[in-house]
Amino acid sequence: MAIYAVGDVQGCYAELQKLLEQVRFDPAHDRLWLVGDLVNRGPESLAVLRFVKSLGDRAITVLGNHDLHLLAVAQGIAEPHRTDTLDEVLGAPDRDELLFWLRHQRLMHVENGYVLVHAGLQPQWSVAQAASLAHEVEAALRGNCYATFLERMYGNTPRSWSDSLTGYKRLRVIVNTFTRMRICTAEGKMEFKFKGEVRNIPQDYLPWYDVPGRMNTDMTVIFGHWSALGLLNRKDVIALDTGCLWGGPMSAMRLDDHHLFQAACNNPVAKHW
Repeated sequence: MAIYAVGDVQGCYAELQKLLEQVRFDPAHDRLWLVGDLVNRGPESLAVLRFVKSLGDRAITVLGNHDLHLLAVAQGIAEPHRTDTLDEVLGAPDRDELLFWLRHQRLMHVENGYVLVHAGLQPQWSVAQAASLAHEVEAALRGNCYATFLERMYGNTPRSWSDSLTGYKRLRVIVNTFTRMRICTAEGKMEFKFKGEVRNIPQDYLPWYDVPGRMNTDMTVIFGHWSALGLLNRKDVIALDTGCLWGGPMSAMRLDDHHLFQAACNNPVAKHW
């Protein structure tokens, strides 16, 4: 059995299938770990959702910001963006079934020394604390009041974590960490506008994974979300968003030997940074 961790798909179904053919993925024996953002911007979000759902427990996906955006748009809570490509999902006959499945996915997965998230972890969180906080958001998203949660999750504040946070402010920081964070200060204060390359990070900020004394370096964190960062393969972190949507390849890594597989992009959209 092999586990393949795959970077952001974002509706690029053809490239995902090409990548799985390359690794000779066998759902009877192998497993997929997906870093989130299954949908949006790319042309075939509906096909991606149906395929990943069809794999059952052979696929583990964590939620990304675009996945949460789809849920909010479907509830009428958020307005579609100009660059969204979600209409096919929203008009599908199995829409409700797919959205129910999506909101029951997790924010974080921990297994065999690996942590799977979409964007990052607060530097002061241990893996155990992060897992507990992820469960708080998952419970809200799966509960009867999930529409209220989706409405209240939007916003950039608070920018820093505190154990004293309660209510929707607490949940918002957790969501923003797991699905939106790229950079923060040494104290963990997040900044959300920056999407560029590491060399252009604003003064006093650094990549979340390079904060001195980070409390979750005992496991390897696998993440995506930051396409301008590209591939990163270190003992403590693996970044797999290589910008398929923007013309780069789609990337997968076999976790038992860290062998990298890549499939070329078919139809890139315009650069975004």
